[in-house]
Amino acid sequence: MIYTKATAEDIAQLTELRIAYLAEDYSELTEKDLEIIKRDLPDYFIRNLNKNIFGYVARDEREIVACALLLVIEKPMSPAFITGKTGTVLNVYTKSEYRHNGHARKVMNMLMEDVSDMELSVVELKATEDGYQLYRSLGFHDATSKYHQMNWSNGK
Repeated sequence: MIYTKATAEDIAQLTELRIAYLAEDYSELTEKDLEIIKRDLPDYFIRNLNKNIFGYVARDEREIVACALLLVIEKPMSPAFITGKTGTVLNVYTKSEYRHNGHARKVMNMLMEDVSDMELSVVELKATEDGYQLYRSLGFHDATSKYHQMNWSNGK
């Protein structure tokens, strides 16, 4: 197994893995949503990969079998994120036949090494039950806040 950062050559596979992740996470991915994602996600990766989104992958030969994405955003500084730089971990995914072999841990370790180099103040993620213990072992903790997490969605 080879562990490395994703490159532009990996965009087609990153797109496939993102769709596989979403299909598992959102059990009812509509045909319309799937069509939009397939159409637009490769262009997103072309514009942003290794600029503000970074991919960490495990390869079995040429096939990417596990990945994690790190979205980096720079905000106006505050005591909660003193450098202004924050990260969000997305799409930690391993193909089913490769699960429970430590691949997610290895790509997350690579990601966390870069977090230090990037001087991110905070990194956040939303954990599934399956991933919760992995993230705890990597130093993530349950977030507490005096604020309410809220979302606005266009049409959903």
